[in-house]
Amino acid sequence: MVGRLDIGARIGPFETPIDDDYIRAYAEATLDDNPQYSDGSAVPPTAIATRVFESQLAGMEALIPASVREAATGGVHGEHDLVLHRPIMPGEELVTFVEAHSARPFRDNVRIVFRHLTVDSSERPVAEQLWTTVLLGTTCAAEGPDTPDHAFPAEAREGASSEHVVRIDEVMARRYAEVSGDFSAHHFDVEAARRSGFDSVFLHGLCTMGLCAQAAVRTVAGGDPRLVRRVAVRFASPAFLGNDLRIGMYRMRADAYAFEASCAGAKVIGNGRVELVGA
Repeated sequence: MVGRLDIGARIGPFETPIDDDYIRAYAEATLDDNPQYSDGSAVPPTAIATRVFESQLAGMEALIPASVREAATGGVHGEHDLVLHRPIMPGEELVTFVEAHSARPFRDNVRIVFRHLTVDSSERPVAEQLWTTVLLGTTCAAEGPDTPDHAFPAEAREGASSEHVVRIDEVMARRYAEVSGDFSAHHFDVEAARRSGFDSVFLHGLCTMGLCAQAAVRTVAGGDPRLVRRVAVRFASPAFLGNDLRIGMYRMRADAYAFEASCAGAKVIGNGRVELVGA
């Protein structure tokens, strides 16, 4: 019998603190010198993504049928889509709920999507995130709605573009692990990386996404993180430490941009999309 997700089943709340100390640590980990983070006037757009790591792990345990989860030979972060309903204010009280959004089997694997909803003290939505995990070697019934499109349109390459380059190394990986709590061995140990199917240690996917959001703030949002309302990515391959991450931004229309990122000659982020207030 094929396992089924209980679409809409929800667990939580999980406390989601984003205080001044966390903001400074996140900015330091991602080499972001935006003065609005050091003076406490703004929050990096994707900082909230790092804060739902706890609810994601809890969702994996509670919301995926045991028969599906236990049959998996591994799992990777496939896509991430973050929508901010408003700028997050440093220090405000936030909690997050996680629910089963959808499942899509393909070949011998299955894409599981969880929806993380973060609300403020008045229970008003602040952020929504769709976190897609590809579970390897297992399957379940197709359930739930499709995820919103953020495919890279070919015509975007004809528009104005800009590039942002940042060096990634073991110091960034360690600092991001300290901020996120994700000390997975494949980010630090070559043999562990090889067991995951890669020849070298690599950066956390959500850190790579954060660097792409940083590029958007610097190159298309005029340095103001409060203008970013959506960041969506597809993780294509890891960003290996000791290399430059190159992020190309392409204008699609007013206040909407497509982007890609590459590292060591390989695409690491595809189908990137950033939307600004007013899009």
